[in-house]
Amino acid sequence: MIDHDSLQELGWQPFFSTQLSQEEAETLQPARVIEQHRCDAEVDNGEERLLIPLLYSSPKMAVGDWVLLSAPDKISRLLDRKSLFTRKAAGTKIAPQLIASNVDVCFIVCSLNADFNLNRIERYLSLAHEARVEPVIVLSKADLCDDPAPFIDEVQKLDPALAVEAVNCLDEESTRHLSTWCKPGTTVVLMGSSGSGKSTLTNTLLEEEIQDTWEIRENDAKGRHTTSRRTLFPMPNGALILDTPGMRELQLADCADGVNATFADIEALSLECKFTNCGHTNEPGCAVRHALEHGEVDPRRVTNFQKLLKEQAHNRATLYERRSHDKSLGKTYRRAQEEARLKKSR
Repeated sequence: MIDHDSLQELGWQPFFSTQLSQEEAETLQPARVIEQHRCDAEVDNGEERLLIPLLYSSPKMAVGDWVLLSAPDKISRLLDRKSLFTRKAAGTKIAPQLIASNVDVCFIVCSLNADFNLNRIERYLSLAHEARVEPVIVLSKADLCDDPAPFIDEVQKLDPALAVEAVNCLDEESTRHLSTWCKPGTTVVLMGSSGSGKSTLTNTLLEEEIQDTWEIRENDAKGRHTTSRRTLFPMPNGALILDTPGMRELQLADCADGVNATFADIEALSLECKFTNCGHTNEPGCAVRHALEHGEVDPRRVTNFQKLLKEQAHNRATLYERRSHDKSLGKTYRRAQEEARLKKSR
């Protein structure tokens, strides 16, 4: 039988338990993916941590996933996800990359120095909104900033309802008000560029030096990768925190809903355009261009809105073509194998 109390400490919720049949509840063991490597995944079933080899037939998983085990080293199936963060894989690789799953809150960490970037914050917000996860903007290195208030105001203008907190990641008292979002059984993921303070914040929230940290470069205020893998850690108050490696390249793919939610003010204007496929450039009757000309909307936001929509649409089409090619190739392989079996049987 399933020990619900121990699983709840790992973030087990009714959303997952309702997916189990009576037979599965009696014979299979739920476990959560805590860390994933190239050839295996570390899972926690509430009693112990197990290392499971990843085979060709294994489901594609992300840290935070819930799986059902039929044996200590065998996955029966992957449970449906409550939320999923994905991006286009970095570089020229044409494939989606799973970042984290079954997350409740996303701390978007951005430092109050030369690396402060509203465009990047909007990019992460699009990712969080697409995953339908509550975003919280955490402005780090507040102790090195003379006055965080103007930065907070800039971020708040993106969305008046957006939660924005300025913190010193090294100070427990400064980070204490983040506990509002760190309830027992809640999973929080940290995202942001290298050097923003994610690992330092992780250590402070865990009250333990678990993640390595490095000083940022003084010449450009940028950081180096210190977290090389995604790992789910239990917090002392019963929440779980997932630190992620810094992403210098965050390409959006199939993320139109997330972009539109991040730029809800511009999306609302676009509904008033004369043409439904308005590109907001030189089209007649464009409500967005009219708002720009009258100073009613930030030109930077409009430019970034158009850029992110175009980027995600291009990457979505590219990934779709790749999936179609892979399916076609798979059918060809299966057909060839079937023909070989028939010839052998004769």
